[in-house]
Amino acid sequence: MTDTVGDYLLRRLREWGVAQVFGYPGDGINGIVAAFGKADNQPRFVQSRHEEMSAFQAVGYAKFSGNVGVCMATSGPGAIHLLNGLYDAKLDHVPVVAVVGQTARSAMGGSYQQEVDLQSLMKDVASEYLVEVNVAEQLPNALDRAFRTALSRRAPTALIIPADLQEQEYTPPQHVFKQVPSSPPSTPKAVLVPHEDELAHAAEVLNAGSRVAILAGQGARDATDELKQVADLTGAGIAKALLGKDVLSDELPYVTGSIGLLGTRPSYELMRDCDTLLIVGSNLPYSQFLPEFGQARAVQIDIDGGMIGMRYPTEVNLLGDAKATLRALLPLLRRKTDRSWRDTVERNVADWWTTLRDQAMLDADPVNPMRVVHELSERIPQNTLVTADSGSSTNWFARNLKLRDGMRASLSGTLATMGPGVPYAIGAKFAHPDRPVVALVGDGAMQMNGMAELITMSRYRHLWQDPRLVVCVFNNRDLNQVTWELRAMGGAPKFEESQNLPDVSYAEFARLVGLQGITVDDPAELGPAWDTVLAADRPAVLDVHCDPELPPIPPHATFDQIKSMTEALLKGDPNAWHVLVQGAKTKAQEVLPGTR
Repeated sequence: MTDTVGDYLLRRLREWGVAQVFGYPGDGINGIVAAFGKADNQPRFVQSRHEEMSAFQAVGYAKFSGNVGVCMATSGPGAIHLLNGLYDAKLDHVPVVAVVGQTARSAMGGSYQQEVDLQSLMKDVASEYLVEVNVAEQLPNALDRAFRTALSRRAPTALIIPADLQEQEYTPPQHVFKQVPSSPPSTPKAVLVPHEDELAHAAEVLNAGSRVAILAGQGARDATDELKQVADLTGAGIAKALLGKDVLSDELPYVTGSIGLLGTRPSYELMRDCDTLLIVGSNLPYSQFLPEFGQARAVQIDIDGGMIGMRYPTEVNLLGDAKATLRALLPLLRRKTDRSWRDTVERNVADWWTTLRDQAMLDADPVNPMRVVHELSERIPQNTLVTADSGSSTNWFARNLKLRDGMRASLSGTLATMGPGVPYAIGAKFAHPDRPVVALVGDGAMQMNGMAELITMSRYRHLWQDPRLVVCVFNNRDLNQVTWELRAMGGAPKFEESQNLPDVSYAEFARLVGLQGITVDDPAELGPAWDTVLAADRPAVLDVHCDPELPPIPPHATFDQIKSMTEALLKGDPNAWHVLVQGAKTKAQEVLPGTR
């Protein structure tokens, strides 16, 4: 039987090692869908409930596997639905290839059904590489270049394939003018190391400092051992950008935790008091959480020259792979004999973990959301993959979750979109079907799209050797992060019409689709509930009824933020008294540990 263009597409995907394509069918990709059937579903077509979820699943898969995630959608509305997930990949620097259908070539330009100018639509999100394939001979080079670009630029790319072309006979490119060949799939990696003069300058800066701080981002993930050695020699403390939360274990006494709006007090103190800063693989946008300009001499290491020197006035910029650059830098560093700065950092970190524990154990109505993550930290399996969504629950993920060696975690760090927590978890499970996965999700994100993806989870759970995939829902019936932003940044009271959410039993819905579901509204039941779902024989939903008035106020909240929140409460916030009481109790744990 003659191969069609759709058949060749799937064959080439297999050659690239693609095991699954996250997508949703439609007549714009009928030729490719038919090819899946002829190929005995190799690679596997993973059907989501919505194309946006397909894109998020591809992003989650790519983040947790390190390989390219592939998503697929039909023409018109299907392609449009992919955009949010693809922008998530673009902003977090994740390799994803999107394959989308298009109206038949003979109908283009005729205002045909579902005809959308896909090149204009996708030219920003897939700016690194976007191509419409119009003849069969074009496909090998287009597809291979999409993969190679996605991997080398850590970005989403896209192929547009018209519906009629998918069904035509495949003919390879010839050795003739105006046809472009391609080479077999491969993923070569160049290791870039800065010049020795630049390394010497960086070492001079770090050796001269007496109070060194390190900021590690996701670009440092492969340089864990080297970061530890640099921290040991320089006596530095290490703060982590949100996307770099899993770069180093939180059990290390000099790791101060997250930095920024969702950050910790020790990270704030580290940056406030340091005289030298080393930034490794991070593009943290909030420069106000870095040292005062001029306070610290700074060195930055990044693989992307376009990202260097744009967040802090750095003295030395090292363009290179984080691991290789740190390895080259290590022999040039002198071990600091004065460890007083390191001792201060470690004391601050130890005190902070005690504060977090005390805050988590405060009474609430009905359950303290900080305790949800605290109890998870006490019992989370060593090799767990954790996904988080955007919302107030992200605060507790960022501050309270104690990650250990061997764990991985991620979320929509830069786009900060609602909704990826559950599809990320599904993508992570396809990346590592033998490892447990936990998703920390707010009820707003759960209602937006997480509930529907429980159906996807139920459908494919038989493929996963380790059946554990836990979705923990912070159920407070409030779009809580926006509520707090209104109070703290806008000085406005909660507007209930926009903020209140319908009351839904997520545990009951989980049971309806064949998963395990547990509801918790008593803090004493929380630990045993975690034990149950982490030992379950199927995916599970932990539906925790949380107090919406536990303030996610940063430990370094500004006077203006506190003033705005107080003004908001005085303007008639419906829960003003409860907010004040819970806020006072929470902050008291930082000043007077053990206060209840």
